[in-house]
Amino acid sequence: MLDIDLGADRLGGRGDQIYAALMQVHEGLDREESAALNARLLLLLINAVGDADHVLAAIARARTPSG
Repeated sequence: MLDIDLGADRLGGRGDQIYAALMQVHEGLDREESAALNARLLLLLINAVGDADHVLAAIARARTPSG
């Protein structure tokens, strides 16, 4: 696998805004609905990234608790 930098901040200081939007979209959902929303969001973002090496690197990194 390629050496891919997943730690760089590419959000330009908008991380808190994105986090708040993510928390808000889950409000009122039960556990199953929330998991389904996460799955749909993940698939949309994977498609937006459009780079299999980056996606596979992120999957491998997400598996470790320290992320």
